[in-house]
Amino acid sequence: MTDAMQRMGTAPLDPNALLALGQFPDCGGLALFAGAVRNHHEGKSVDRLIYSAYLPVCEKLLADIEAQAKARYGVTYVALRHRVGELAIGELAIVCVVQAPHRAEAFAACRWAVDQVKHGAPIWKEEFYTDGSSQFVEGCCLHSDADDEHDHAHEHHHHKKHHHKKNHNKECV
Repeated sequence: MTDAMQRMGTAPLDPNALLALGQFPDCGGLALFAGAVRNHHEGKSVDRLIYSAYLPVCEKLLADIEAQAKARYGVTYVALRHRVGELAIGELAIVCVVQAPHRAEAFAACRWAVDQVKHGAPIWKEEFYTDGSSQFVEGCCLHSDADDEHDHAHEHHHHKKHHHKKNHNKECV
């Protein structure tokens, strides 16, 4: 993938287009993460969502995360993509593909890259519920490199009341 590739966009994500199968014969490990829109969140029934982002910063940040993952984990290939705009239940919001000589570093780099996007990218998610209400979901706190190994599986998103304005600041809770 070249730096000219668009990493953020409204088009549906196709994980197969990012796999780069056969392009890295030294790699035996391929890790893929695809995050899909689910139909519930914190007890509320979700109908759809809208992602908005500061695209110039996100494009650069995703490219930087790809490069950092390669250097940090010694992997050969990293591709990150994230959707913006309206997404229906089941549509993919983020895809990360990593190829490496072995599976351990492929898995580690893939998880790290996705966590970096989640924690640092200026991307905002507004959830629309089946009861007609909507709320922005607060992003994760920005964190230091010391937090990189922290297990984020237990963390939950919290909601901001919808005030007809986007909350352009990711807040720590």
